[in-house]
Amino acid sequence: MLGVISANANGVRAALKRGGFDWVKSQLDSGVAEVICLQEVRATTDQLHEVLNSAGLSDLHVAHDSSARLGHAGVAILSTKKLNKIKTGVGPKEFAETGRWVQAEVETKRGPLTVASVYVHSGDAEKPVQQEKYRFLEAMTKRFQAAEKSGELFLACGDFNVGHRELDIKNWKGNLTKAGFLPEERAYFDKWFEKVGVVDLGRKVAGEVEGPYTWWSWRGQAFDNNAGWRIDYHVATSALAPHCNDVVVGRADSYAQRWSDHAPVTAKFNL
Repeated sequence: MLGVISANANGVRAALKRGGFDWVKSQLDSGVAEVICLQEVRATTDQLHEVLNSAGLSDLHVAHDSSARLGHAGVAILSTKKLNKIKTGVGPKEFAETGRWVQAEVETKRGPLTVASVYVHSGDAEKPVQQEKYRFLEAMTKRFQAAEKSGELFLACGDFNVGHRELDIKNWKGNLTKAGFLPEERAYFDKWFEKVGVVDLGRKVAGEVEGPYTWWSWRGQAFDNNAGWRIDYHVATSALAPHCNDVVVGRADSYAQRWSDHAPVTAKFNL
């Protein structure tokens, strides 16, 4: 068995203070997961290692793509297994040093598995940053196409900042014209799952139900009322998807126990 957790940390230094890395350590120590994909690291590589040292996780293998904009974005892969063929960035050069994509290979009994930790920025409807978001989603599309064509065991997980379907957002009617639920954004997901052939593991396991949501605003009663969004994904190639036997959203038991506005999501594989 192999467990891969995806978690938007909302800043690793803040997550450390909130107990997030105690949770991460518990998942690794108990064997629930061997690989942790983090998004919104918001730290330099040195700062990330300082956090890991403080959390008693200094022995982990680490791959990190930091953003040239200090305090923004950043993705990382933490693993008890050796990380091979580490690569940062995807697509055009404009996405280099933006802290949005890092991938690495881990060995499994079925051969090498490529895992990517991905952070898609939220965008802003009718502003230039939204066009940048579309270009990044297009770069992801090409990477998925290449992975499908090659037949590789490939998993991209992270905060994609798009709710694909009405089931993925509690208040979908109120968000039809807002970034995160625009038809143009959702069309990329349609293409991935209907034409490219990659698989949304969270939806495959959950079935046709509302959510399960992975993000709730810190503000108001969103968490208590479960008025959330499902924007954190594990997307697998068709070669990998049959080996996934479970996906679990680690929703905190109470607002006070949250260490991020996102819940970590764990996928388990027979690998």
